[in-house]
Amino acid sequence: MSHLPRLLKIFAVAAKYRLHTLSPLTARSWLVRLFMAIIGLPWTGSAARRLSPEQRLRRALEELGPIYIKFGQLLSTRRDFLPHALADELQSLQDRVPGFTSPSITTIVEAALESPWQNHFSHINNNALASASIAQVHEATLLNGDQVVIKVLRPGISETIRQDIVVLKWLARLIERHVPDGRRLRPREVIADYEHVILGELNLMSEGANTTLLRRNFEHSSLLYVPQVYWDVSRDGMLVTERINGIPVSDVTQLTARQVDLKKLAETGVEIFFTQVFEHSFFHADMHPGNIFVDATDPQNPRYIAIDCAIIGSLSREDQQYLARNLLAIFKRDYRKVAELHVECGWVPKTTKVVEFEAAMRTVCEPIFEKPLKDISFGYLLVQLFRTAGRFNMEVQPSLVLLQKTLLNVEGLGRQLYPELDLWQTALPFLESWNRRRMKPSFLWRELKNHVPDWVEQFPHLPQLVLNSLHQQDKLQALNDTLQTVIGQQRQQEKRRRRNTKRLVTATVVIVLLAAFLYFTQ
Repeated sequence: MSHLPRLLKIFAVAAKYRLHTLSPLTARSWLVRLFMAIIGLPWTGSAARRLSPEQRLRRALEELGPIYIKFGQLLSTRRDFLPHALADELQSLQDRVPGFTSPSITTIVEAALESPWQNHFSHINNNALASASIAQVHEATLLNGDQVVIKVLRPGISETIRQDIVVLKWLARLIERHVPDGRRLRPREVIADYEHVILGELNLMSEGANTTLLRRNFEHSSLLYVPQVYWDVSRDGMLVTERINGIPVSDVTQLTARQVDLKKLAETGVEIFFTQVFEHSFFHADMHPGNIFVDATDPQNPRYIAIDCAIIGSLSREDQQYLARNLLAIFKRDYRKVAELHVECGWVPKTTKVVEFEAAMRTVCEPIFEKPLKDISFGYLLVQLFRTAGRFNMEVQPSLVLLQKTLLNVEGLGRQLYPELDLWQTALPFLESWNRRRMKPSFLWRELKNHVPDWVEQFPHLPQLVLNSLHQQDKLQALNDTLQTVIGQQRQQEKRRRRNTKRLVTATVVIVLLAAFLYFTQ
């Protein structure tokens, strides 16, 4: 077991922070308590053990290192099943990873470009500009004078991540088997989502492609700026992008000093989110403060700058339409429509009783709607919606989980900038406008024209397709006839078997009665 040392490390940290007490099952098991007590002897009396359960879990993830910190951050977005106190604690996790210095950045660049770094750059800063759990970035200058940043993966991070994922999958299986409600929590699906996200972050070429598309989507927009990718000097494991200059969106003090219109900035963030989701169906799904900056050149019309496009969400056209219709129905408190849409789009099983689902939605949402709209968290309402749907066996939708996470980030960020932000006031007009545009003849005509080339291409093959369909139908009919014949034969055999059985039973009874008669008449 190559992951055994890592597993022992996990057990040691779990014992230090008494993580076994977080589950009623493990807390009651004398065997688990004895095992953890022995491992945890070095930390007997430690102050870490007197922290709250949520704090102990957060501290344990921090101690286990960057991969588990990132897992905790991702887990914090699963508010559809996590207690709110735990989700809030995990959401406060921050990467505290020192930068690496060996191998040097110039060595990595030369290995990637297969030539001396001076052939491409006039300057590379050996000190990291920023360092995170997966990668770090360095400032550099191209030969033409362009200011750029070079993003490189941490050495050996890929193998470390894969080993940790093996351990996490093993722990997820244990949780499903032995922890109360373990299956309902779907730990293996959570780990699978995490694996998809974390491995995606290792592919810097994919991040570059995401960045390029996001930049193209907002190329002529005054809302969002996305840095340029320099593909000629980017390689696997090394991404070179334009160096941006902006104010961190979390630095409210500096934004205020620059007289930035914070209300406009907060509302712009909401508009960007809905534009990405419903206009482009391609959204930046890692919009935490570390990835968002503000161009305050025009304080009354501030512009966002987005970096780090490793995690991107995308909705299918069907999910996009159903989500918009769901949100509009929620705005109007039409819970019957919400329930019907969940069944119609397959988010919950077709056998779900709409009346029961509608009642559950009403029970959850009505108390929330009693508050003033500006005090209602749109993201929290969406979490409650998915949590309620989970009780009706709603399947985990990775795209919707990313959407929920991003919406929570956007709303939290917006209210940090402007506490009075009324996301509903911004979202409802956008959704209604989007819905109206889809009903216009011009939109329907454009959609029709988009399909015409495919229809024209298929037209010469239409007669053959019809013949193939008829031939296939004949085959199916012949198969059906054969099947009916077989079924008929089986029924006849069953009837004969029952008749034979009756005859056998009758004969047996007669023989027994005759034998008894002969015995008693002797």
